Amino acid sequence: MKKTVVLIMVSSRKESAAKVQQILTGWGCMIKTRLGIHEGVLDDCTETGLIILEIVGEEEKKAEMERKLNVIPGVVARRVDLELA
Repeated sequence: MKKTVVLIMVSSRKESAAKVQQILTGWGCMIKTRLGIHEGVLDDCTETGLIILEIVGEEEKKAEMERKLNVIPGVVARRVDLELA
């Protein structure tokens, strides 16, 4: 069994969130699971956030989505492939 996870750190959510969301929406059919984490709530929301994705599909498309996310200023995306022997 093989799983691919993408970890996305966003350093300035107010400036980058719309661009990140646009990319994730465009690649939505590849996203099996999505979890967004940030500290603070209501009036104490932080500017940084973490998004964890489980994705499926062709390797080329996975790499392209990762590349597009990394082009956004203040965003770092890393793909991790896990496989049980």
